[in-house]
Amino acid sequence: MSTTKAPIAAVARQDESEGLRVLQPGGWPMPKGYANGISAEGRIVVTGGVIGWDEHEKLADGFLAQVRQTLQNIAAILAEGQARPEHLVRLTWYVVDMDEYLGNLKELGRIYREIFGSHYPAMALVQVVRLVEKAARVEIEATAVVPR
Repeated sequence: MSTTKAPIAAVARQDESEGLRVLQPGGWPMPKGYANGISAEGRIVVTGGVIGWDEHEKLADGFLAQVRQTLQNIAAILAEGQARPEHLVRLTWYVVDMDEYLGNLKELGRIYREIFGSHYPAMALVQVVRLVEKAARVEIEATAVVPR
């Protein structure tokens, strides 16, 4: 972030879900593919660290396939909690290779929109040495807030 002073007023944009607001501080550049912050009221649905394996614990082959399966798994967990992707307020991504992530941004965006649509919650991305499952390339934690 630059050290130039931004106006104190923040921009809060109402999102598709009632009670969910995307927070965009005044003067900050618009983020691409994530939100700087979100405020929400309602029932919280939280996942653990979700990886890209199927119901038989078979990991998908390769980074992009694992991302696709991971996002599908999160969508299934959300549905179990009567939540939808547009209720997401935060995703934390753990990847074992940042260059693999950055080298696939276009395809990652396409997969993300295919499964979650164009709703972008607050996100963090962290490179880790490894995940519990040695062959896993990505793990994602999700938090959703279902409006009252």
